[in-house]
Amino acid sequence: MKRQKRDKLSRAHSKGYQAGITGRSKENCPFHTSNTRSEWLGGWREAIGDRNIGLISR
Repeated sequence: MKRQKRDKLSRAHSKGYQAGITGRSKENCPFHTSNTRSEWLGGWREAIGDRNIGLISR
């Protein structure tokens, strides 16, 4: 059970990262539970940071 939970959070982080690099707003977060939402937003913030320092071309 613990593995499945971690996988779900990992997927949420990846989806948030993808949303961030494509320029989507954090308001588009599809998750409502706090842990999953937090992971998605963490991925989104990481992507925005990577874009801002030039790691990802726009």
